[in-house]
Amino acid sequence: MWQANIILQNGQLMPYAEAKVHPMTLGMTYATALFEGLRAYRNPVTGEFKIFRLAEHLKRLQAGMKVMRFDHVFDPEKIRQELAGLIRANEPDDDVYIRLLVYIEALGLMAQTGPVGYTAAASPRERPKFADTGMSLGVSSWSRLSDNASPPRVKATANYHNARLTQLQAKADGYDGALMLTPSGKVSEAPIACFFMVRDGKLITPHIGSNILESITRDTVITLYQEATGRAVVEREIDRSELYFADEAFLCGTGQEIIPVVQIDRLPVGDGKIGEQTRQMQKIYFETVRGLTPDHHGWLTPV
Repeated sequence: MWQANIILQNGQLMPYAEAKVHPMTLGMTYATALFEGLRAYRNPVTGEFKIFRLAEHLKRLQAGMKVMRFDHVFDPEKIRQELAGLIRANEPDDDVYIRLLVYIEALGLMAQTGPVGYTAAASPRERPKFADTGMSLGVSSWSRLSDNASPPRVKATANYHNARLTQLQAKADGYDGALMLTPSGKVSEAPIACFFMVRDGKLITPHIGSNILESITRDTVITLYQEATGRAVVEREIDRSELYFADEAFLCGTGQEIIPVVQIDRLPVGDGKIGEQTRQMQKIYFETVRGLTPDHHGWLTPV
């Protein structure tokens, strides 16, 4: 497997081990940082690398910077060129995972809004082991953050303390992962992925007001499902007990891609095996991100 040797910091490429941020920056002391996780997929036929839905990731990043009142946003074309250069500099021979982090570099008071720094790392990332076996999830006693406290639709690093506590509890309880509920008791999402379930032939997911990240992978699944089946995904509230009526379930996210769920609260999802619609969405998703089907959405950015 290839190694990450070069990192991008404030527009400059440098050896991976030499990137530095002062420990007293606001990005460290108050978690005043946002990030985007992106993937550049290698086409197995041509060997070309293309970044999946780069424009949408950068748009979400800029929206997050606005909400957190950072001093300025970045030129998307400049970032595109720098990320492409970062990937090429690392000379990967397989898929690339990119972590783009934007933070307040200032030393001082919590309310400072700049100066703004950024770092991007390109690294290999193996396919999640649960992609072929499915996950066992437990409903967590930790509630999902609310929009009026720390907006989950913003990909702020601080929000992931909530996710970390949830994931640690799930591991301690013997699960592979977790599902979080909103403060009002409705299904929200997993710590680092959005949730879908199949019931009576319908694909259902919590609506955007369920304290979820405005996930780009979630939007991709909704779009591809409608194109493949001619049916719309149902976006609505989901009660906890309804999880036990699901015939299939899966999680999705840039890092996780599409992960089947075969058990919730130690009860089997459907027959406890990976379902047909889940397998279909995995196939369609990977054909799309790797450029094996026509890119009529303009989702693939050449490196």
